[in-house]
Amino acid sequence: MKIQHEQLLLETAAAKVTYLNMTDQIKEVIEKAGIKDGLCTITTPHTTCSVVFEEYVHDVDWKGDEFLHVDQNRILDKIIPRQLTESDYLYPGPKHVEFLVELAAEDPSYEADPVTILNADAHIKGSLFGASETIIIKDGVPQIGSVGYLYFIDWDQNRERTRKCNLLLMGE
Repeated sequence: MKIQHEQLLLETAAAKVTYLNMTDQIKEVIEKAGIKDGLCTITTPHTTCSVVFEEYVHDVDWKGDEFLHVDQNRILDKIIPRQLTESDYLYPGPKHVEFLVELAAEDPSYEADPVTILNADAHIKGSLFGASETIIIKDGVPQIGSVGYLYFIDWDQNRERTRKCNLLLMGE
């Protein structure tokens, strides 16, 4: 049995929920790995992001967002509104803010701006949609059907970032 780890780096936008179609990238990784029969698990280590499997929609709005994603965001905004002030949600509490300030002092790549942690909505959406998907590989082809696609979603709209997506391929 062969086991291989890969990582995708994905650029996300500020001021909107970012959906990134990573289907072709995953197919390419599977092909390069030479796995004919097995599994590919796709995960994100970010608590405000999700990995989802859903239908590809050919229609997009004037901003280039697929209609299904626009519909999904409209529904979610009604039940989990965006956090714009510290009083919109209990998160982040004072102990967590203290922890994050200390983290920013230790890790220069971590954003120290307190406004960027006003993202309770992104954490809730990330929890609801989950951080991973696993797909079957048969005869070197991911078994995702003709309209099934794999998307990375960054729910956090506070800033653009480079996000990570980890892949674990297992098989023969």
